[in-house]
Amino acid sequence: MRVVLAEDQALLRDGLIRLLTAFGMEVPAAVASGPELVDALLEYRPDVAVVDVRLPPTFTNEGLSAAIEARARIPGLPVLILSQHVERLYARELLAGGGGGIGYLLKDRVSDVRRFVEAVRDVAAGGTAMDPEVVAQLLAGRGHEQTLERLTAREREVLAVMAEGRANAAVGARLGITEKAVSKHINNIFMKLDLLPAEDDNRRVLAVLRYLDG
Repeated sequence: MRVVLAEDQALLRDGLIRLLTAFGMEVPAAVASGPELVDALLEYRPDVAVVDVRLPPTFTNEGLSAAIEARARIPGLPVLILSQHVERLYARELLAGGGGGIGYLLKDRVSDVRRFVEAVRDVAAGGTAMDPEVVAQLLAGRGHEQTLERLTAREREVLAVMAEGRANAAVGARLGITEKAVSKHINNIFMKLDLLPAEDDNRRVLAVLRYLDG
């Protein structure tokens, strides 16, 4: 798996390169600014981009803007965002592009090596990997309740854990229900969100994106 990395802090950037390489991933480019990131993504077309939100020269949303620009030019490019804080506006901007292959983790989660590596792989495979704190912040957005008013309280709980990238067994363990019950709730979620079976659509990812961008 090839990963393009964007992180302006040299020590963290080097540490992430070593970490990703140790888990069998190739890092053909590790850059420190937004313009460099766009060039690297277009040149190497990696399996996933791991991107800090705030990069030079403005240290606002340079990293995310570069990732969004690259996704527009490389449709479906998987992007895992790393941020020091929950940037609600920027996260929603990324999610608004639709499709899978999207993740958003807080930087302090990188210390949980196993979880971080799983997130990189999940996003590269077209899934989602959302930090629980990011999910909580996004759910506070205005209009969310109206979007999901057809779901029961339990179905929303199931979808919230799904949004973190958890499989059915993990969802059940978190909520104290059986895996069979989780599957039933997920089928109900698909039906209520009008996500009908289709060969080309990953309904699980679409449901999560609908939820987070509500």
